[in-house]
Amino acid sequence: MNKLKIGIVCYPSYGGSGVIATELGLALAKLGHSIHFISYEIPFRLNEFDEHILFHDVNMQAYPLFKYPPYSLALTSKIIEVCEAHRLDIIHVHYAIPHAISAYLARQILKEHNVKIITTLHGTDITLVGMDKSYYKLVQFGIIESDEVTSVSEYLKDITIKEFKISKQIHVIPNFVDPNIFTPGKIKAKCHFIKDNEKVIVHISNFRPVKNIDVVIKCFNLIQKKIKSNLVLIGDGPEIPKARQLADELGISSKISFLGRLEQVEYILPCADLFLLPSNSESFGLSLLEAMSCGVPTISSNVGGIPEVAQEGITGFMFPPDNYKAMAHKSIEILTNPNLKSKLGKNGREIVINTFNTNKIVDQYEKLYYDSLS
Repeated sequence: MNKLKIGIVCYPSYGGSGVIATELGLALAKLGHSIHFISYEIPFRLNEFDEHILFHDVNMQAYPLFKYPPYSLALTSKIIEVCEAHRLDIIHVHYAIPHAISAYLARQILKEHNVKIITTLHGTDITLVGMDKSYYKLVQFGIIESDEVTSVSEYLKDITIKEFKISKQIHVIPNFVDPNIFTPGKIKAKCHFIKDNEKVIVHISNFRPVKNIDVVIKCFNLIQKKIKSNLVLIGDGPEIPKARQLADELGISSKISFLGRLEQVEYILPCADLFLLPSNSESFGLSLLEAMSCGVPTISSNVGGIPEVAQEGITGFMFPPDNYKAMAHKSIEILTNPNLKSKLGKNGREIVINTFNTNKIVDQYEKLYYDSLS
């Protein structure tokens, strides 16, 4: 088959959608496709050179007339420019708004260049932004007018169909990781925060309220009373000040490492003895998958798409989002039982290799692209 020219529109910020969009583009480039990233900044994991990859910056021009710069129109203009210059076959947008709407508008303006639009739904574009009545019709329109639509989980697909009354097919293509990158034992010497054989518990997120950071802190507080341990928090966001305050109130600040936003978490996760993700809502849980790939047992909430990633009693254990006492109890059991810890970790990695491996998932996207063009 002919190699494709693919535009990838995504947010460059720290989060699952940007990570997956970037990793997908990198993997497609390795297969020989021409990849054109379109965003307002270079995606944070786009840090390696590849002759098949170009980045196109969405320029925001400040006019005194505009109180708020019209990003959607600037994005539309950039999509048109890239399509005309490079004759793209596919525009793959990650998030329904504004990306799908901008892609649709660009195609209408291009007219004779019938570029195909693939929209991937990641979560908050449906469960948060999309439920806002002021955006509902736009999200619905963007989905309907896309040539193909994918979602990262069955959970998200079902919500989209129900809430937006969608009759067209939505393909479930899950998130993925490269188990050769996220692998047990990778450069453990870099984990300088480990002290005196302490157990290491890790949480990674963008620290929004939905991530339930207070539950992470409270759960760890009960764990550290029984087991010598350290909590490592990776990421940044609006809940960081509250997390620090709660840690101070509980008197455990010295046992918590705030590492901030890190790009190469694959060097930290192998150091972990346990991974915590007690989110109130989660359409998939990419960080959970990354931990599993590194052979780390998981304790998580049992909401949204998480049960499609983790398996109860196989890769870890799941609880209602606010039940930090039960989470702590099971965490202590894992951390004090080497055989259980090893079994859960091995099971998690095996599931990643067999089900969520980069190569398997990228093949699904590649097939979808070709099908849309046939």
